[in-house]
Amino acid sequence: MLMKNAPFDQMLIGCGAGFSGDRVDAPGPVVDHLIADGRPSVLMLETLGERTLALAQKARRADPEMGYEPLLQDLLEPILGKCLDANIPIVGNFGAANPSAAARLIHEIAKAKGLRPPRIAVVVGDDLRERIQEMELIPWEGTHPGYQLSKSKIVAANAYLGAEPIAKALSEGADVVVTGRVADPALALGPLIYGLGWQLDDWERMAIGTMAGHLLECGSQISGGYFADPGFKDVPDLARIGFPIAEIHADGRLILTKADGTGGRVDVRTGREQLLYEVHDPSAYITPDVIVDLSAAEIVEIGLNRIELKGVRGKPATETYKVTVSLSGGWLGEGEISYAGLNSGARARLAADIIEERLKIRGLNVRSRIDLMGAVSIFDSDNSFLRQQMDLSSHSDLRLRLAVEADDRQTVEHATQEVLALLCCGPAGGGGARRNHVERIHTVSYLVPKSSIQAKVTFA
Repeated sequence: MLMKNAPFDQMLIGCGAGFSGDRVDAPGPVVDHLIADGRPSVLMLETLGERTLALAQKARRADPEMGYEPLLQDLLEPILGKCLDANIPIVGNFGAANPSAAARLIHEIAKAKGLRPPRIAVVVGDDLRERIQEMELIPWEGTHPGYQLSKSKIVAANAYLGAEPIAKALSEGADVVVTGRVADPALALGPLIYGLGWQLDDWERMAIGTMAGHLLECGSQISGGYFADPGFKDVPDLARIGFPIAEIHADGRLILTKADGTGGRVDVRTGREQLLYEVHDPSAYITPDVIVDLSAAEIVEIGLNRIELKGVRGKPATETYKVTVSLSGGWLGEGEISYAGLNSGARARLAADIIEERLKIRGLNVRSRIDLMGAVSIFDSDNSFLRQQMDLSSHSDLRLRLAVEADDRQTVEHATQEVLALLCCGPAGGGGARRNHVERIHTVSYLVPKSSIQAKVTFA
């Protein structure tokens, strides 16, 4: 539990979600573990990816009361009452493009379940859609000095805020902290700043807290999920994999484990893989709150499903925030059809040749790619080099996939219709045809001076 008489000498932070679409029953065992342990605790839910906010903004356009994590109700309903009763705050970026609406939903859940009204803090300031073109933008990932943003194509523009507003919300008694875009590790660092009394310029502590969040942020990756590889890296009971829990001491000691009574594993190898996940430069892992130096980091196994991270160092934070801008990127169309049985390889190859010729005959201005799933797809190039060279005679179960992109939906629909037409116009035995068309999102990133962005905490 996390009471107002902080600072404490140690805390637990459990992670109940690692991305939007994660298992909705995952938080339950984590919350039960935190309650049984009894030490000051926080539950974090990380549900935003690079492009998730763009999808959330599109949902909000369609319905002003949407735009938050679609699975929020499923995630919170089973555990909200337990967390309120045990004074375990919930911190999550599940507000996405509409944190205020997420807060309203949480109030509705509490009321429907007869719970006490939760005190819900909302962190805002990350949404820069209306200001981005007037801001000082330093080109970074996917951009170049001459790159021009078109307002008509901007779907989302969000700064990766840091941990300070989360700490502030908890210091003001929040039971739930709802954020939009924040740096993923900030979901853990914010509670640690408040709960352990750490100072924002204590770079060693900021680095340790950031790495606690980094090791937690992808949920069950560190407990064996993305790690598993049968016969090489075996992981028990993946269907009931446990989500991770960090034990952090005020002096900076950091231990990782997982929820009791669950599957999975937490050991040196799972820890190392997650430690280096999405880290471009181990000597300078940049976050809004600190630059982390992992060059001397060490993971030590201290017990069954218990590891300790040592040797983390911190450097002063930069004067900029990362800002990701999501832009409309035209349309993606997919068409699929299956070929099976005798001579299916030759029939599938003929079907692919027919489609390529039909796109030329119709003069469709699309970028296209054709794969034969079951034989060659993942490692092929867009010009189908492997497909043209591979011996397909031994393959008896193939699915042809056409992918096309263009600026407008109608063009991609015309292209994928050629896959559907193969049911009668193509080689024998084609079946199971389907088509799908979605709007594409393109992302670019900038650095923006922190002085131009103001995070705020309000209570809903």
